[in-house]
Amino acid sequence: MSVMVWHDVECGSYTADLGLWRELAAAAGGPVLDVGAGTGRVALELAAAGHDVWALDRERELLTALTERAAARGLAVRTVTADARSFALGRRFGLILVPMQTVQLLPERDGFLTAARAHLAPGGLLAIAITGDLEPFDGATALLPPPDVGRVGDWRFESQPLAVRIGPHGARIERIRRSIDPSGRVDEREDVIELAHVDVATLEAEGRAAGLAPEPARRIPPTREHVGSEVVLLRG
Repeated sequence: MSVMVWHDVECGSYTADLGLWRELAAAAGGPVLDVGAGTGRVALELAAAGHDVWALDRERELLTALTERAAARGLAVRTVTADARSFALGRRFGLILVPMQTVQLLPERDGFLTAARAHLAPGGLLAIAITGDLEPFDGATALLPPPDVGRVGDWRFESQPLAVRIGPHGARIERIRRSIDPSGRVDEREDVIELAHVDVATLEAEGRAAGLAPEPARRIPPTREHVGSEVVLLRG
C-alpha cells in the first residue's frame, strides 16, 4: 500500500503541536518552511492561517497528496522534493520548523543544520521537535498498545506497534502494518523505524557549531496516544 496511506494512518491524527507552530509562525513575520511536511498536517494548518508556506519532503508521493489537499481547500502551498540534509531553495525563511521526530530519522544532522542556517532570514528561527520519552516494551511480554487506524473507502488500515527497543544510539520501533480489503482479506507487513537519540543540550550545541543561537526550548505535552516532545529553538 502507498506511503501516503501509512503516513496518514501513523501521523495524520496528531494535533498536540499545532498550537505551538501557529504561535511561532505568527511571530516569525516571514515565510515558513515545513521540513518533513508529509501530506501537509502542519503546512495546511499554517496556510489556512494565512502564512506563506513552503513544504519540503523527500517523498514526492506525499507532496502530491499535499498539493491536492491544498487545492481542495483553496490554499497555496509550495512543495519541494529534496533531501533535508542538502536542500537549496534560493530563498530565506522567517521560520523553519521540523515537526514530530523528523530530525531523529536523519543519519547525521550537520548537513541539515548547515542547510537550514543558509535558509534562515536574519533573525529567523529554526524550531526542531525531538523526543526522548519513548519507553521500551516488547509485545512478547507485555500488552500491546492500540493500533493506529485509518480508512480509505472500504479498506481498513492498522499500524500495530509490537516493540520499542532502546539501544545505545537510539530507539528501534517495530510495527506490523495490516491492510484489510473490503472482503476481509488481511495483508500484513513488518515495518521498522530507527530514531537516533538526541537531547536538547546536544542539539543546542550542534546548533551553535552551525552558527545558530539557542533560545529556551519549548515543551509539547504527551497525549493519551502520543509521547511528548521538546522543541529546540535556534535563532539565526
